[in-house]
Amino acid sequence: MSPHALLEETLGLEPTDLAKFAVSRNAFLPEENLPKMLSDSYYEPWELVAHNLPELTEAGRIRDAIRQLPMLSTDRLQSEAEWRRAYVILSFFANAYIWGGDIPEQILPPTLTVPFLRISAHLELPPTLTYAGANLWNFHCEGDDFADVEKLSTLLSFTGTESESWFLLISVAMEAKAASIIPTMTRAIEAIKTHDYQVIIKALEELSTHIEEVGILLERMHERCDPMTFYHQIRPFLAGTMNMEAAGLPKGVFYDEGDGRGEWRKLRGGSNGQSSLIMFWDIVLGIEHKGHSESKRSFHEEMRDYMPGPHARFLVHVARLGSIRQLALDLEDSEGEAEQRLRKAYTVATETLTKFRQKHLGIVTRYILIPSKQPWTGSTRKNLASSSLEKKGEHLTGTGGSQLIPFLKQTKDETRFAGMLMDSKP
Repeated sequence: MSPHALLEETLGLEPTDLAKFAVSRNAFLPEENLPKMLSDSYYEPWELVAHNLPELTEAGRIRDAIRQLPMLSTDRLQSEAEWRRAYVILSFFANAYIWGGDIPEQILPPTLTVPFLRISAHLELPPTLTYAGANLWNFHCEGDDFADVEKLSTLLSFTGTESESWFLLISVAMEAKAASIIPTMTRAIEAIKTHDYQVIIKALEELSTHIEEVGILLERMHERCDPMTFYHQIRPFLAGTMNMEAAGLPKGVFYDEGDGRGEWRKLRGGSNGQSSLIMFWDIVLGIEHKGHSESKRSFHEEMRDYMPGPHARFLVHVARLGSIRQLALDLEDSEGEAEQRLRKAYTVATETLTKFRQKHLGIVTRYILIPSKQPWTGSTRKNLASSSLEKKGEHLTGTGGSQLIPFLKQTKDETRFAGMLMDSKP
């Protein structure tokens, strides 16, 4: 049975409904490779700048190049894949324009803003560089196995460095590992209604293996991504415009639409917290992440606003199917073998995810915390990375705008707590 048919059967959806969720045979990645160029020569001005983005940025000419772009319409984009390609191009342009000089630029020109707003609205994404733009839609694969990182290459890059490509592509390969686990876990949640414990147990065991495999990919980051290069040359371009007062954006960025129209916006930057895969893990395991107050949305909930609309709706759909964690809690007093195996499988899965999040903390320590304290003789910019030098350690800010280390530690602790199968937090 094809992955599409399997997923349709699992979700109980018609093909049109599946398309609405944009869940492909590669999970949250596209069905096939995205185009390397927009097909209509009308868009050559965009493609020319995109092709030369690293060189233009290095030479300090990127802002001039973007200002000189003609006002192009989105009417000639010929497929959803081309809309995605256009989003990738303009989101890279926006961040390169903001962070591509000695000081941040506070105003995006209309020739960038107007088409970017239209494309973002079409894809149900904010007009900024998101995880979708930097990772999900920014790669090409030589072959059809998107989980083989050796066969992947980036389509757009700020720096043209191997470190940047490897950093982005490791996440692509990690996402591709979700292809089989999504139908498996949604089937398990639906099995709650029929009390088919064997299906749930097997799915949880597969989930643990799946998370371990994704963790192995994450640990390959060091192979071709240099920490100092990442921190000082790559990470600055991934920053958003929210909580960037210290970096020189007290009001965020003004999206100039021309003729006196426009809006100041403060938006988060690209972050792995915007990965639908990782949030899918949390949802199927019933892991709750709290905000700073009962009335405030958590960072995790807010990150759904930075996912493609269909993906965010898919997560809502899955969350409504049922709760494996609640089932495990309800089985606490049961002495049946299957019931106890289910509770054990659930605990192991949450422990595995806790270990994954510990690995993520290790990556953050190696690529952000340690480099922030070491001298750097190369060029850098006054932005998220360099402004964080004043904060040090625990107060470093993530590209998504959160307090990085405390946020990741809290997320890990909430995952560990869920596996303890207690009714509420102490």
